[in-house]
Amino acid sequence: MAFSSWLDPYDAEPFIFFSKSHLWAMACIAIGLLLTYLFRNELRATSDRTRRNIRIYLALFMFGCEIVLQAWYIYGGVWSLRTSLPLELCSISLLLSGIVLLTRSRLLHSALLFAGIAGALMAIVTPNLGYAYPHFRFIQFFTAHACIILALLYMTWVEQLRPTWRSVVASMVFVNVAAFVVYIMDVILDANYMFLRHKPDTASVLDLLGPYPVYILGEEILAMVMFSLMYGLFFAIPERVKNRMKRGRGTTF
Repeated sequence: MAFSSWLDPYDAEPFIFFSKSHLWAMACIAIGLLLTYLFRNELRATSDRTRRNIRIYLALFMFGCEIVLQAWYIYGGVWSLRTSLPLELCSISLLLSGIVLLTRSRLLHSALLFAGIAGALMAIVTPNLGYAYPHFRFIQFFTAHACIILALLYMTWVEQLRPTWRSVVASMVFVNVAAFVVYIMDVILDANYMFLRHKPDTASVLDLLGPYPVYILGEEILAMVMFSLMYGLFFAIPERVKNRMKRGRGTTF
């Protein structure tokens, strides 16, 4: 593929859901996250300086993902206040997750953990994307969304910022505050960031949640269910099982 075609915002093959390239992208992301989990203890055992450098480099890379996207919009002549500002939930999560890496803020991590992971995961599975591999936008899209999940789980698994039930509430508050601010911007700009004024043109999970504005209420319910399940399945239940096993070993003779 010629360099100009790789960046062309108009002359590109359309994205196809669950195509070979889409499946490969999801598989690569899953493998990367699995390796991070498997080597979490080794990463945790490294020096403070090494972990700090990992956080800094990952944060800079994440900021770079948004910078190159904005540069591509300008290069392709498609930059617009109505479509190009980083006001989508995943764009907001990308930038704030980078800040979490740099600051180790427990409050921000708590607010972002479930909202950022759930939003990025849904975007990866049902992308609002018009470009197939190996177009720049395809690569940037999946890389940026993978980084959101990686950063938040790195801070959880390696830096040990453990969530509580309050994290579910914090994530719900974050989503609603972000939606309120973005909706105001949507009205001012006549835009549709976070799909708060109508559904995306491509297929998405919103198609299952009813017409506008019913699907926004459906998103609220879906978010609460997803955040609660994520906390229960990946944190609360494993922690309870671990504690019971410890108590059981402590009573053996």
